[in-house]
Amino acid sequence: MQIKDVETFVVGTPEGTPGGRYFLFVKLTTDGGVSGWGEAYGASFGPHTMAAMIEDAGARHLVGHDPHEIEALFRRCYSSGFSQRPDLSMMGCYSALEMACWDIIGKEAGKPVHALIGGRVHEALRSYTYLYPATGSIYPDKTEGRSVYNEPELAAENAEYWVRQGFTAVKFDPAGPYTIYDPHQPLLTDIERSAQMMKAVREAVGSRADILFGTHGQFTPSGAARMARAIERYDPLWFEEPVPPDMPEAMAEFARKTSIPVATGERLTTKYEFARLLALGAAQIIQPDLGRSGGILEGKKIAALAEVHHAQVAPHCYCGPVTAAANIQLAATLPNFLLLEAIKDWGGFHAELLKTPLRVEDGYTIVPDEPGLGIEVDEAVARAHPYDGPDLHLSMADRPVQP
Repeated sequence: MQIKDVETFVVGTPEGTPGGRYFLFVKLTTDGGVSGWGEAYGASFGPHTMAAMIEDAGARHLVGHDPHEIEALFRRCYSSGFSQRPDLSMMGCYSALEMACWDIIGKEAGKPVHALIGGRVHEALRSYTYLYPATGSIYPDKTEGRSVYNEPELAAENAEYWVRQGFTAVKFDPAGPYTIYDPHQPLLTDIERSAQMMKAVREAVGSRADILFGTHGQFTPSGAARMARAIERYDPLWFEEPVPPDMPEAMAEFARKTSIPVATGERLTTKYEFARLLALGAAQIIQPDLGRSGGILEGKKIAALAEVHHAQVAPHCYCGPVTAAANIQLAATLPNFLLLEAIKDWGGFHAELLKTPLRVEDGYTIVPDEPGLGIEVDEAVARAHPYDGPDLHLSMADRPVQP
């Protein structure tokens, strides 16, 4: 069995869809006609450039090879062009190709991926959702400038809604702007607003749900510590990415100053970056995104590193349903699994893109037992929603925070 064809899809999302402006899929096909799907978590280049990079990596390192040879594929990609170091863009390409290989391997074996990488530990996966600013028919995106990120009452109502649906954890980002000039000291108004938001959500959900305090690496270690002191009394399960990801020593400095567990990892890739983070004691909860961190087998290795440090794993997902499916397959096998990031209840466009949508029941994502990743992309829907724009998947403000 050999990979014969590599095809990419840049799928535009309807306005207001959580998960980004577009999803970047790859479809691999073998010489026997079996297809597998993968997805890259967007990186530093435009979507069509990234699609071309995936096709280049696939043609250069995978076509003509057996998809079972995951370790060899990793080494070819990781070492491509005399690199041999973590590279976000290459690992985004590799991650998409790798999970598509696993989809094929599972389909050929007639087994779900989780059965091939250690077997299921969890029957279902405790999940959380963001309090997204755009919440469809439940809450408006904004009401006269008010949103779930700046209005305590709206955040509390939104959190209470999702807890009624069965979720036992919710996340939001009330801590203020993040820019290309970060890290910065939080403004006193940002600290005050964050504390008010945490208070309102805690009063709304009580002990029924954990609160996950999200940030985007915008603070200095001392600034993050000031923020942490203001919210500690509301007992968040984690403080996410308190400082930028480029200096784990700074994150370790912050971790020593707070009782709140530190979670991080969506911007890290490969076992090498996660090993350094864990060795420094910089985080107690790691959040690899399998569309960037190195795919399923690398994710298993990253989770093993966390296990020996008594750290837990909460896979990150801010993209489409293929990476979500890979996250589910991996998480089902992990003794040190903590939480799975869901995008609401996996409905909306995420459901439309799959022939059989992912499912959440009472706050737990159901682990599928179908072969491969357990999903099948509806190719007609993917083709009907091309993205033609130049924008990056995510971006940051381009001006410093001003007091």
